[in-house]
Amino acid sequence: MSDDLDQLIRSVEEQELRLTFPAFTEADAWALGCLLVNLATERRLPVAVDIRRGRQQLFHAGLPGSSADNDAWIERKVRVVYRFGASSYLVGRRLAAKGRQLDASQGVDPARYAAHGGAFPVRLPNAGVIGVVTVSGLPQADDHALVVEAIETFLAVD
Repeated sequence: MSDDLDQLIRSVEEQELRLTFPAFTEADAWALGCLLVNLATERRLPVAVDIRRGRQQLFHAGLPGSSADNDAWIERKVRVVYRFGASSYLVGRRLAAKGRQLDASQGVDPARYAAHGGAFPVRLPNAGVIGVVTVSGLPQADDHALVVEAIETFLAVD
């Protein structure tokens, strides 16, 4: 594994440990979703934003330049978070470090799962992953970075 990829994996693992929520209500999903939409709108980013708790979609927005294809990517990234208990970016980077891809050898259909950045777990202490915050429309590292930035901002206010 390259030093750069190893450092990236450690950095994303640290983000996931640090960015846990004390609780996650419908109001939290709305506030975080609006924050993401505002960040993306200010930067004119062509993204779709999606927030879920369990099986319930609590927030969804498609911004100018996004498409139904972004919604399909969201579905695939969300499945990765729920299946593996980690961000879609971390799952993909861990596989890349091993020279592998997400496929049937991990027990999943790659047409239904995407280990590409942009879906980040909503994790509660003593409860684990209870939801997912997802952005789709940018290169995977940028999707991931936007979600992390918004969660950091949201948790700093809370």
